[in-house]
Amino acid sequence: MKMVGLTGGIGAGKSAVAARLAALGAVIVDADRLAREVVAPGTPGLAQVAAEFGDGVLAADGSLDRAALARIVFADDAARLRLEAITHPLVRARSAEIVAAAPPDAVVVNDVPLLVEKGMAGLYQVVVIVFASLETRLDRLVRLRGMSEADARARIAAQATDEQRRAVADIAIHNDGTEEELDLAVTAAWQRIVTA
Repeated sequence: MKMVGLTGGIGAGKSAVAARLAALGAVIVDADRLAREVVAPGTPGLAQVAAEFGDGVLAADGSLDRAALARIVFADDAARLRLEAITHPLVRARSAEIVAAAPPDAVVVNDVPLLVEKGMAGLYQVVVIVFASLETRLDRLVRLRGMSEADARARIAAQATDEQRRAVADIAIHNDGTEEELDLAVTAAWQRIVTA
């Protein structure tokens, strides 16, 4: 089994790269998806988040109001750390279950938004970083995700810098171009991963 870490700043296109790697045969462990799963309605994770941050982070239907929670945790480092203390152990446990179920010869790509920030690069045989310019990232976050530019800039600022990411990257994928260019870059990265 080959363990690969995949990360990139918000809006860089990490999810698009993960989808292409899955199509090439990788087993994907998506930390963002798992982070949503562990705070789904009725879970102990959601109960812990509500207990920590109050009912204002719950929507009328009892689900997590992600926008309300984001306004709290992206404006306050201590609040973000409290949230991570709840969700990260739950995500790690679920990730371990997925890895345990993968075939022994699998390439397991761990899609981890905070890989660099949490000093996790050493956990993987190969670290793949997706890069995009600040302008591209802001455009994607505002146009595609509906964020205000101020919110987008705050989220980008809360993450590792490109220089910090480059310091741990074994493979860099640049995602400012076309879909075809991204396909070629991911295919080349896959060849490097499977032969590493």
